[in-house]
Amino acid sequence: MRTEEVLAAIETGLWYWDNAAGSVTLDAEAARLFGLAAEPTVMAESAMRSHFHPVDWNEIAAIVGLAVAEDTLAEARLRIVDSTGRVLRTVRSRCKPTVKTLPDGTQDFEMIGTVQEVSEPRPGTAVEGTSITGDWRRSREAFLLDAGRALAEARSTNEVLRVAASLSMPGFSPDGLAVFSVSGDRLRIIGHHGHDAGDVGPFEDMQLNTDYPAAEAVRTGRAIYLPTPEAYESRYPTTWQYVQRFDRHSWAFVPLVVAGRTLGTWMAAFKHRVAFSPDERSVLTTVARMLAQALARAGVAESERELSLGLQRSMMPTIGPEIPGMMVAARYVPTGGGLQVGGDWYDMIPLPGAGPGRGRFALVIGDVQGHDVRAAGLMGQLRIALRAYASEGHRPDAVLSRASRFLAGLQLYPGRDGGVMGGAEGHLGAVGGATGGGGRLGGTEGGPAAGPLSDEEEYAASGPRFATCLYLEVDPERGTLDIARAGHPDPVILSADGTAVIRQTAGGLPLGIETDSDYPTTRLDLEPGETLMLCTDGLIETGGHDLATGWTRLRPVMEEHGGGSLERLADALVQAVHGPTSHYTTGPLVDRREDDIALLLLARDRTPAPATRPKARRTALTVAQAEPERIAGARRQLRQLLHDWTDAEQIDSAELMVSEMLTNVLVHTDNDALLVAEARGEPGERRLRVEVADTSDQLPHRRRPGELASSGRGLLLMEMLADAWGVDPRGEGKSIWFELYEGGDTES
Repeated sequence: MRTEEVLAAIETGLWYWDNAAGSVTLDAEAARLFGLAAEPTVMAESAMRSHFHPVDWNEIAAIVGLAVAEDTLAEARLRIVDSTGRVLRTVRSRCKPTVKTLPDGTQDFEMIGTVQEVSEPRPGTAVEGTSITGDWRRSREAFLLDAGRALAEARSTNEVLRVAASLSMPGFSPDGLAVFSVSGDRLRIIGHHGHDAGDVGPFEDMQLNTDYPAAEAVRTGRAIYLPTPEAYESRYPTTWQYVQRFDRHSWAFVPLVVAGRTLGTWMAAFKHRVAFSPDERSVLTTVARMLAQALARAGVAESERELSLGLQRSMMPTIGPEIPGMMVAARYVPTGGGLQVGGDWYDMIPLPGAGPGRGRFALVIGDVQGHDVRAAGLMGQLRIALRAYASEGHRPDAVLSRASRFLAGLQLYPGRDGGVMGGAEGHLGAVGGATGGGGRLGGTEGGPAAGPLSDEEEYAASGPRFATCLYLEVDPERGTLDIARAGHPDPVILSADGTAVIRQTAGGLPLGIETDSDYPTTRLDLEPGETLMLCTDGLIETGGHDLATGWTRLRPVMEEHGGGSLERLADALVQAVHGPTSHYTTGPLVDRREDDIALLLLARDRTPAPATRPKARRTALTVAQAEPERIAGARRQLRQLLHDWTDAEQIDSAELMVSEMLTNVLVHTDNDALLVAEARGEPGERRLRVEVADTSDQLPHRRRPGELASSGRGLLLMEMLADAWGVDPRGEGKSIWFELYEGGDTES
C-alpha cells in the first residue's frame, strides 16, 4: 500500500507550497479538506488564500517565517471558509519548510506537509499542545504591546532585567528566567529570576563551546526548545546533572540578536509542560527580540553615561583645603540630555604666595555657550587658561581680559574665501543682547545645528562660542572680595540676619566677544556670618524663568536654609530647581532640566558678638559719573534690603531720598558716589541709616525753590521724610546721611 493511500485512509492530505513560484499543489484528500473537488489540484497562491479565514492566513505566514528562521516544523490550526465566508471546518497542518537557492542567486522557501480535520473544542476547554486562537491571541497582542512599552522605557541593564523578570506571558508564564551575555569567547549570566544566588554558580561563566543550550543558541543563532526533561537529558547529558534539581519540566533558550549580532541568550524555564506551539514560540521570539534591543540600547546609554561621568570628574575640580575663617561648598548638576557635562564650570585657585590653607585665593564660575562636546572642550581649555593667568599673579580685571583674548583667538577658523575670520567678530547677534559695562545675559545656551556635518561645517553653522564668567579674589583675613564679571549673573549676599540681596557689580562683555575687553573690578566686604552665592544661569532660569522670577524662586530658599550648614544650603538650592517640589508647578514654569547648573557658596565664619549687639544687614554700592543708570540699581538694592520692613511708605521714602542724594552728587560734583545702607535691630524696632559719600568738599545748601523749579528740593525732602539726617564733612569730601526708624521715633 502506498503512502498516499495510507494517509487517505486516515483522512490526511498532502500539500506542497512553492513560495517562489507562487503555487500550491494538493492531493485529492487535501483538496477535499480545503473545500475543493476531491482530486489532485495545482492552484495559485492567491486563489488558495481565498479558502482560508483572513485572520488565519496572516497567522500562518508568521508561523512559516518563524519555522524557516528556527529550522523547525510549522504547525497551525486553520479555518476553511466557503465563498460566502462561512466556516466549513477547522484543519490542522504540520509542515516542514526548507530554504532553496533560486537560479538568480536569491533564496526562498518551499514547504511540504500534511493537513487533517480536527474537532473544535467546546467553549471553556483547551487543547494541549495546539495553537489557540481568539481570546488568547488578543491577550498575547496586548501582552506584547505592554512588554514592548516597558522594555522601551528601561534606561539601564538593571531596569531591562527587572522588566524581563516581571513579564507574565498569557497562558504559559515561565517560573525561571536567565539572561546570558557574550563577552569574547565566554558566556556569563548578567541577570536571573526564580533562582537562589547559589543555584546559578555552574552557569555564571562558561566557554562558548560548552555543551549547554544557551551556548549552542549563541553559536548557531537558533532557538532551542526542550518540552520535556527527557528531551533535555538526552540532548545535553553533561549539564543535565546541574539542571534536574530545579524541578522544571520545559525550557526555551532563545538567542538575543540585534542587527545580525548575537548578544547572548534568554532562557525561560517552566514548572509545567509546554508544547512550544508556533504561537508560543512566536511570543517567546518576539519578547527575545525586544529584550535584545532594550539591552543594546541600555549598553550604549551606560557606556555614554560612564564616559560623560568620567569626563565630568576629570573636568570638575574638587574644592581645595580648608581656609581658616571661611567655608566653601560647590555643586555641579548636568543637563538631562545625553551628555553629562557641558559648558558650566567652577574652580578654586590658590594665588601666588598663598600656602595650603592660608592666604588669598580665587573663585571662578563660568558658562561656555552650549552643552555639547564642543562646549565641554572649550570649557576645559578656558578653565586651564584662567588658572594659569591667576597663578601668574594678575589682578581680576587682567585675568578676564587675557582669558577673553585667549578664547577669541582659540576659535579662529578659515573662512570660505580663504582668509581667516576672527573668532567673534561679526557674530555679536549670537550674544543675545549682551552689552558692555555690566550687560547681563539671560542665557548662554545654544549649539550647533543638527545633522551629520563635518568639523568645519559644524563650526561654520554654530559660529564661535562665548562664555560668561565671574572671577573674584578672596582675602580671608579681611573678608574683602575683588570681583570682575564678564556677562555673568551678579553675586548674591546672604547677610547674618538671613536676608538675601543681589549685589550689583560692574561688568563687561562675555569672554570671546572681543579680543580687547575691559573688565572693571568691584570690591565688596564679606562680613562675619555672611554667605556669598555664585551660580550659572541654569540655577536661575531653568523651567522657563527669567532672572527676576528665577531669583524670586531662590531667595526664600536661601533665607530659610541660610545660617546653617553650607552643604545643606547647596543641596536645598539645587533641590528647589530639580527636586520633587519643582515638579508640582504646572504650565511653562516647570522643571525641564534644559541647562547645566554650577553653584559656589562662600561663607565667612560668624564671630562671637556681644549679647546686646543688635542684628544688622548692610549693602554698599558705587555709582560712577559715567553710570547714572546705576541709580535705579541702588533703589532696587535698597528695596531688597528692606523687603520685610513693616512700613511700606518708609520704603518708598527711603528710595526717593536715595535717588535725590545720588543725583545731587552726580549733577553738582565731578566725583563718584559711594552708597552705604545698614539696617540694624530686631524686626519691628530696626533703624535704617543710609550714607552717600563723595570726595568733593562742596557742601549742599538748603534752598527755597519756586513752584516751577526742577531742582533744589533734596534737603527739603529729607527734612520732611527722614527721622534724622545730616551732612558730615570728612578729611576728603563729605557724607550726607539720613535715618528711618521702624515703628516710629527711636532715641539714639
